[in-house]
Amino acid sequence: MSAHELTPLQYLDSAHVDIEGRMPWSSNATFLCNLSVEGDHVGQAIYKPLRGERPLWDFEPGLHKRELAAYWLSVATGLDLVPPTVLRDGPLGEGSLQWFIDADHQQHYFTIYENREDLHERLKDFAFFDIIANNTDRKSGHVLIDSDDHLWGIDHGLCFAADFKLRTVVWEFGGQPVPDHLVEVAVRLADTPPLDVATLLVDEEVEAMQERAQWIVEHPVFPVDHSGRRYPWPLV
Repeated sequence: MSAHELTPLQYLDSAHVDIEGRMPWSSNATFLCNLSVEGDHVGQAIYKPLRGERPLWDFEPGLHKRELAAYWLSVATGLDLVPPTVLRDGPLGEGSLQWFIDADHQQHYFTIYENREDLHERLKDFAFFDIIANNTDRKSGHVLIDSDDHLWGIDHGLCFAADFKLRTVVWEFGGQPVPDHLVEVAVRLADTPPLDVATLLVDEEVEAMQERAQWIVEHPVFPVDHSGRRYPWPLV
């Protein structure tokens, strides 16, 4: 395999990174970057440097590591939901580097749910993933659809807290049974957390993830937000 025939994950690990510009509407410093090998453009990526994070009272610095943990959770579950992600020492220091998804940005969770009933089963993967990852910030715009109708989830820096903090827009499946294949995934996670995820978190966060997985095993029904307070803001 030549340097120009690598996988996205290999490009992220080895390609030269040049910042093109800052992404709008991001709370933390988030940059669109061009990737090149021997001077040839090979793709784009989203770069989130540690030094660009706003301090938070409920998350320790290092949200870029949670971006990577979400990717490895996506891999371990077989959901293929999070774009390839690595940690790199980029132009502004250590940060996460995630493969850029060329998506239709007029589409997001709400429009996909309303117009694409054929993708509802895939959207249930997001509901499941957000519970397991304890996602506190699943906005509608964090669900992308590419030209092959593959759905991707982005922006997972605010995940994996030990305290249950679930905030997501994916509530339409509340009260419906969790599909059997997802319950089987939960069984595996409750028994043995993925090492690639666990090494990026503290023990309490790993144990809490296992407890959430066990909860799904014991109660295989998507939860309902009776409070109306478990939505992020803004919604999109």
